[in-house]
Amino acid sequence: MNVAASPQSFARLKVAPLTPSIGAEISGIDLSQEQDDAVIAEIRAALLAHKVVFFRGQPITPAQHIAFARRFGTLEIHPATPKDQPDPEVLHIAHGPDSKGKENAWHSDVTWRAEPSLGSILRAVEVPAVGGDTLFADMAAAFRGLSPAMQDFCRGLTAVHDIVRVFAGRLGKPVEELHKQYPPQVHPLVRTHPETGEQALYVNIAFTSHVEGLSAKESDRLLAHLYAQAAIPEYQCRFRWEPGSIAFWDNRAAQHYAASDYFPAVRRMERVTIAGDRPFYRDER
Repeated sequence: MNVAASPQSFARLKVAPLTPSIGAEISGIDLSQEQDDAVIAEIRAALLAHKVVFFRGQPITPAQHIAFARRFGTLEIHPATPKDQPDPEVLHIAHGPDSKGKENAWHSDVTWRAEPSLGSILRAVEVPAVGGDTLFADMAAAFRGLSPAMQDFCRGLTAVHDIVRVFAGRLGKPVEELHKQYPPQVHPLVRTHPETGEQALYVNIAFTSHVEGLSAKESDRLLAHLYAQAAIPEYQCRFRWEPGSIAFWDNRAAQHYAASDYFPAVRRMERVTIAGDRPFYRDER
């Protein structure tokens, strides 16, 4: 059953779904203010139901951004964050005339960690007049859309996720050094969500290197088929940014794609990420 399709009422928030599958906009809230536990619980419930939630008109400071994210768990520091940055929890993602966007591939954040993130909270600081949207895909719907035979084949398989596929070049570090700090991790192809129990595809073109137990050709063909599921429009929503917009997505059940169609315009974003737990598969049948 699609969790997002389940009827749900919110006493403190206005939650408007963007699509039947994924995404909802939350209004009637000021994130610069400290929220009580009941509101935080409703935001979490909306996140679980819709996999990504959006807020408009939130001109919060980095300190308020960090404080809000902390209400959902421990925060992690990304290795791309400069060591001398005063607020290491904030990952700055900026592109302009001298830097074309590179986040235009479907992915879930930091799946190369042993315990990948629960979710990410991204705030728009400066955005192009047009372009630079972010797309989100419901990977639980993507799993349900596979044939029963393909679902059964994928259940119980595992795949390797490797930081060097993206960050060896971006960080300018040798493979051996990165692997010493962040060794490749094995995660299930189908991940059971620890809070909703939904099954979701858990491979992505950015960080997944291969499926264990298959030949290289078999692995490549299977992964290509699974990667392609994120590109099906019925599993997606698309968000157009404005300064002060915020997106909070569940990395355990959704992938995202930042459209790099705005070069040479400037797009500046700030992301704070909530630490998660180790992925697992539990057969729900």
